Amino acid sequence: MAVILNTLHARTATRLSLRTFRLPGPCKVTRPNALRSLNTNTTATGSSQSSRWRQILYTTGAVAGVGAIGLYYALDQSVKASDLELHPPAYPWSHNGFIKGFDHQSIRRGYEVYKQVCAACHGMKYVSYRELVGVSHTEAEAKQEASEIQVLDGPDDTGKMFLRPGKLFDRFPSPYPNEEAARAANNGALPPDLSVIVLARHGGEDYIFSLLTGYMEAPAGVVLADGMHFNPYFVSGSGAIGMAQALFSEMIDYEDGTPATQSQLAKDVVTFLSWAAQPEYDTRKKASIDVSSVVPTRWVLLIMIPMLALLTFWKRHLWSTIKSRKILFRETPKLPPKKS
Repeated sequence: MAVILNTLHARTATRLSLRTFRLPGPCKVTRPNALRSLNTNTTATGSSQSSRWRQILYTTGAVAGVGAIGLYYALDQSVKASDLELHPPAYPWSHNGFIKGFDHQSIRRGYEVYKQVCAACHGMKYVSYRELVGVSHTEAEAKQEASEIQVLDGPDDTGKMFLRPGKLFDRFPSPYPNEEAARAANNGALPPDLSVIVLARHGGEDYIFSLLTGYMEAPAGVVLADGMHFNPYFVSGSGAIGMAQALFSEMIDYEDGTPATQSQLAKDVVTFLSWAAQPEYDTRKKASIDVSSVVPTRWVLLIMIPMLALLTFWKRHLWSTIKSRKILFRETPKLPPKKS
């Protein structure tokens, strides 16, 4: 009996010890399960805060690393001594603009520069003398310019080729009979044709002008081969160019008395080359001005937008069967031989 009473007393004491009850004062007794829950919540809160700070630290480190790499690359590219190529500045050409055209006096002077300087090494096989008529020369002047060249023509009645004076329909002559002769005369370099050189080079007029006026002595550490010259605007990457400086101040006399400074010579010949590359430039500008003056812009938009929509629909409808088709190649089964 005493053993049973002792057991009941122990169980009652254990239950009382596991309950939460308030004592006098601020103290509070908590169950062991509640203590474990509190410890677990505290640990979870600490882990989440630690994880959040770890993410912030990693993100900050990644951003700082990428920024440092970008800064190093930018500084490396900006101060690299081996990068000797300069980008040409943008010049205010008089023919740039919606309602502006070529300076025809400059085209005439540029033709003089080409004829007396550039034609010794460069040809313009896509430009004929008749294109000068009404642009920079009169018809009589253009015929006179064409007659100064000799053109191989024929055969004649006896079957032989012969030389004749040039005519308006003849194209500007090439200074060399073939590509091999051009390379042999220029230390292995091939002088390019200048017919569309302005459109064929990145930078257009700005690049050609900078190239013609940008020759200088090679900087320290740059070794040039024999027959090579230094021009930082040349796109070779090293500045080495086979063409020597061609334009010098007062090397020719303009017919109209314009001072023939180096920059003036370069500006005029670039204007001439720009016109030669796109002789319809002024006509195209004039046509756009005529249309805009006759038809208001709002009417042009009202007409063009529906037409563009219809053309787009027609194009998609026309090509839909071709673009969506699927071609399958299947092996044709062999037919059994016919019985005789």
